[in-house]
Amino acid sequence: MELVNIEYRREAGGKTLRLYIDKPGGVTLDDCVNISRQLNNLLDVYFDNADPYKLEVSSPGPERPLSKEDDFIRFKGKNIKIKTTKLIDGRKDFMGLLLGITGATVNIIIDEKTIAIPYKQITGAQLVNNYGDDGCL
Repeated sequence: MELVNIEYRREAGGKTLRLYIDKPGGVTLDDCVNISRQLNNLLDVYFDNADPYKLEVSSPGPERPLSKEDDFIRFKGKNIKIKTTKLIDGRKDFMGLLLGITGATVNIIIDEKTIAIPYKQITGAQLVNNYGDDGCL
C-alpha cells in the first residue's frame, strides 16, 4: 500500500483530512475502510484534543498525481500533464505521452516532438484520463 497524497483543508462543514492510497492492481473499498479504521484509532489517541475533523480515505482516481521519480517510471506510456517553475520551450504547462525519466529529466512526447523537462522544475504532474485504451486524449 502506498500513500499518494495527503490534504488537510477547511471546507464547508468543517475540516477534512483526506488521504489518497494506491497499490498494484488498484484500491478496493475494503482497503479504504480498513485504512480509515486503523487511522481513526491512532488519530483519536494522539490528537484527542484536536479540533473536530472528517477523515476520508480514497484512491487517487484516474488523474492521480505523479510526485515521486518512480511514478514517472511506473506510468511510462500514459498521457500526463506537467507544470513547471520555469519556461521550457516558451511554456510552463505541458500535456503529452510520458516516455519515462532518464537521470533527472522527465521526457514526454508532444506533437511527435520529445520534450525534456528537468525533474526539479516540475511543480505538479498528474495522469490524464484516457477515455480509451488507444492512448488518445
